[in-house]
Amino acid sequence: MLDLKFITENADLVKKAMSTRSGTYDVDKVLALNARRKEILGKVEAMKAERNRVSDEIARMRKEKKNADDMIAAMKKDNEEIKRLDEELGAVEADLRLAVMSIPNIPHSSVPVGADDTFNKEVRKYGEPRKFDFEPLAHWDIGANLGILDPATAAKITGARFTVYRGLGARLERAVANFMLNVHTENGYTEIFPPFMVNRDSMYGTGQLPKFEEDAFAVKDTNYFLVPTAEVPVTNMHRGEILDKKSLPINYCAYTACFRAEAGSAGRDTRGLIRQHQFNKVELVKFCAPEDSYAELESLTAEAELILKKLGLAYRVVCLSTGDMGFSSAKTYDIEVWMPSYGRYVEISSCSNFEDYQARRMNIKYKENGKNSLVHTLNGSGLAVGRTTAAILENFQNADGSVTVPEALVPYMGVNVIK
Repeated sequence: MLDLKFITENADLVKKAMSTRSGTYDVDKVLALNARRKEILGKVEAMKAERNRVSDEIARMRKEKKNADDMIAAMKKDNEEIKRLDEELGAVEADLRLAVMSIPNIPHSSVPVGADDTFNKEVRKYGEPRKFDFEPLAHWDIGANLGILDPATAAKITGARFTVYRGLGARLERAVANFMLNVHTENGYTEIFPPFMVNRDSMYGTGQLPKFEEDAFAVKDTNYFLVPTAEVPVTNMHRGEILDKKSLPINYCAYTACFRAEAGSAGRDTRGLIRQHQFNKVELVKFCAPEDSYAELESLTAEAELILKKLGLAYRVVCLSTGDMGFSSAKTYDIEVWMPSYGRYVEISSCSNFEDYQARRMNIKYKENGKNSLVHTLNGSGLAVGRTTAAILENFQNADGSVTVPEALVPYMGVNVIK
């Protein structure tokens, strides 16, 4: 979340930044609640000071055997008013915290300003989209023809937007995840295998709550949520901690299944592996010093790109506009892989620098020269496994319906071709 002092001292700047983002954000509510909080605090402090003065006066009068009944009655009435104000203060402070947490991050100055994804800026491209001498199929048709993707059975046992992987399809999904984890750990990331459920505090910490609660799967009658991404459990590993500056940057990678209700996405990508309620992902998470975070964003993005390069998949990198970037992010690069069935590039990774936005929510600091400061946090998909599987099936398909296994995955698959 943003610093309350920063919001109140730079209200016009914050309002201007919010006007460039998608959605409506009530900065004035924050200012009004903070003003009311200060007003109540002033009243309570003044009344408590007066109560202390009157208490001393009552004690003096009793010592002198004088009647202090009127003063005692007045003080009792004041105590009731102080109690009422304290209760109101608690409610105002709770509302204020929620209001502050409902304000998204301020976009970095290098982020293109625009209302939606049409203002995103292409940064670079890698590889050339494959040209076919036959009519290429979509990955869901390839999977059905090969008997390796089975959404019909998944619909029977669970519902829409789930897929059963069979045989070499299941092996391909597993191979892709293992390949990603091996590449990232070889490059200095520490592998984490976290729980697939987190508590409400963890969801607040990374910014999924309160804004995106409708998109989360809550576990009935518990305080748990199924993870929407490994970003949530892994970033919260250091919640409430003070890290040694010498330990930074800290780089983690983690595989999890991910669960999203996909609220508001009706009719979008209803076929195939692109938009599922359950999907697999390898996530990259970084904790670093503030002065290093934008260099670390470039490093993080390059690490995710490396997977696509090793697989031989064409992709591009775009910098998201202010109106298209995520709630907690200060700057985001999307990596988009070429998908023949779409005839365009499709998001396969989102790499973001949150600066100190998440760290303030989670109270994650580092110590340097005896001083504690908030760390900067970053994360990105390295990559979305299901989307990578879909991209492999489409880009490496053959005229006879088979799929050539990318060379980097052959040791994991044990076969060169999926027939």
